[in-house]
Amino acid sequence: MSNRDDRPRLRLYVEAPLAEGADVALARPQVHYLATVMRARPGESVVLFNGRDGEWLARLAVLSRHEAVARPDSQIRPQTPEPDLWLLAAPIKRARIDWVAEKATELGVSRLWPVITRRTQAERVNLDRLHAHMVEAAEQCERLSLPELAEPTALPRILADWPAERALLFLDESGNGRPLAEAVAGPAAPLAVLVGPEGGFTPDERDMLAAHPHVRPVTLGPRILRAETASIAALAVIQALAGDWRG
Repeated sequence: MSNRDDRPRLRLYVEAPLAEGADVALARPQVHYLATVMRARPGESVVLFNGRDGEWLARLAVLSRHEAVARPDSQIRPQTPEPDLWLLAAPIKRARIDWVAEKATELGVSRLWPVITRRTQAERVNLDRLHAHMVEAAEQCERLSLPELAEPTALPRILADWPAERALLFLDESGNGRPLAEAVAGPAAPLAVLVGPEGGFTPDERDMLAAHPHVRPVTLGPRILRAETASIAALAVIQALAGDWRG
C-alpha cells in the first residue's frame, strides 16, 4: 500500500468506529454511490476513515442496491495531528459558500464557522449541504478528518467568547493591517482567519474588531478580492508559511 497507484479507487468517510473485523454498515447515499455510480462489486477493496481511528483498508463484505457492509482488515495510517486552523467566514451565495467549504477542507482547516454580520446577505446556511461537500473533499484529498462545522453565530457573540490563546486574523479590506505573510511569520500558534461578507464590515463592526485584544488586522495586498478568493488565498499563505505545507 506504499504506492498510491496500488490504493483502492474507493475511499469513504464513516461515522462508525474502525477496528479489524468490525463490520461497518454504510449509509444509503454511499450504497447508491458504490452500487450504481461506481459499479463496485462484493469483495472489492475500499479505504475507510472516521477522523478518530486512522485510515483502514477494508473490503465490501456485502453490496447490493439496498445494502452495503464494509469489513476493515488492516490499518493503513494511524490518526495523526492536523493543523489547528479555523476559518470564520460570512455566508455568501450558495455555490460560493459550498466551494469555500470544499476548498477549506482540502487546505486543512480544522473548524469552519459561519459568521453573521450586518451585511451578510445569506443568513440561512444549509449545514447538511456544507457537511456533504466537506465529506466529499476529505475523501478525495486523503485527509484523515473532517473540519468541525460550527453553527452560524453573530459576530459580537463570537468576539465576546473568543479564546485568549488563539489569534484572530481579520482580513481588513481597507489595507490598514500588516501583510498576512508578516503576521504569520514566527513560532506556530493556534490561528483563525476572519473573512467578511460581500459588502464588507460596517464601521461599527470594524471598530469592534479593532478594539478586541486578540484580533490582528491583516491585508492580502493591493487588490480587493471576492470573499471566497480571500478565504482560500489566506489559508494558502498560512499553510505555506506556518502550516503543514512546510513538511
